[in-house]
Amino acid sequence: MAQPLTIYGIPRSRAFRNLWAAEETRVEYVLEATDFTTGVKAPAFVAMNPNAKIPALKDGDLVLWESLAMNLYIARKYGEGLWPEKLEDEGRVFMWTLWTANELESIQMQWAYNSFIRPPDQRDAALAAAGAEGMKKPYGVLESVLKEGGPYLLGPNFSIADLNVACVAYTAWFNKWDFSAFPKVKAWLDTCLDRPAAKRARNMREAA
Repeated sequence: MAQPLTIYGIPRSRAFRNLWAAEETRVEYVLEATDFTTGVKAPAFVAMNPNAKIPALKDGDLVLWESLAMNLYIARKYGEGLWPEKLEDEGRVFMWTLWTANELESIQMQWAYNSFIRPPDQRDAALAAAGAEGMKKPYGVLESVLKEGGPYLLGPNFSIADLNVACVAYTAWFNKWDFSAFPKVKAWLDTCLDRPAAKRARNMREAA
């Protein structure tokens, strides 16, 4: 009997991204609770992910880490409808996934760490402000692209490209970063994060 997909992490971590992808595909999965402190140091986990970071994924004999790459795999193997049919759109999926990691997430995390993640005495208001200002560039790019078509990144249908961008943008959306200059982005995010699968993953994260 096939074993279910296993996601290692906790909902209040980047594992949220993988929980959303798994919920979208309806693949059978289990969440193996693994926290940022003792869990990632356990020898069995380090043997699986030598980076000693969450999340990680195990599917049969396959082990993966890097949350957005894990989502590409989940969508490609299990997500009928999430993965595009055209080679050109596959290229766009990879483009948006790498763009999210390289252009959006790092500057957004600068804002987040210094606004609400770190304890107050460890926050730097100047870095928070610089991060908030820096976020305008990638969200401006997204705004300009969403104006060209849609309502989703690859056209009329929601795909893993949308999920991989929206699951990272969730941090800004949930923590009320000012999207007033980016109404197309805000409307798109509202639509993505209101999906039933997104709500199920959000319920896990927001209840934790």
